[in-house]
Amino acid sequence: MKDYNKKNIPLAKGLRKNMTPWERKLWYDFLHNYPVRFQRQKAIGNYIADFYCAKARLVIELDGGGHYTPEQKRKDKQRTHDLNAMNLTVVRICNLDIDRNFRGVCEYVDRLVQNSLPQSASLTAPSSEGALDAATSKQ
Repeated sequence: MKDYNKKNIPLAKGLRKNMTPWERKLWYDFLHNYPVRFQRQKAIGNYIADFYCAKARLVIELDGGGHYTPEQKRKDKQRTHDLNAMNLTVVRICNLDIDRNFRGVCEYVDRLVQNSLPQSASLTAPSSEGALDAATSKQ
């Protein structure tokens, strides 16, 4: 388990209760039922990751308009650097991609997870209605 700043736990719980529309869509329409466990608003180090998959060592950050200011770009770059130093892969996904290409986002996340797992680990959905089946059947 990754170390984390315990002071961030109440904030993480609040963020889980008040997810953005894009976070809700990705969580409830894909990651929540994904066959490899993801956590939302996960405290890692001094940060709170939007989504985290421990098995894949993957952090997913959703970026809205506020992430494109010079100050926020600098903070995001430092955050990514710090999380990479913990041997984590960080991917940033624009909210517009969630709106305009949700299927593509899900396929991208699925590829990232599959490529990060050992060859012996097979992804099988818990049922025929699992997230992975839904994502791959639309190809």
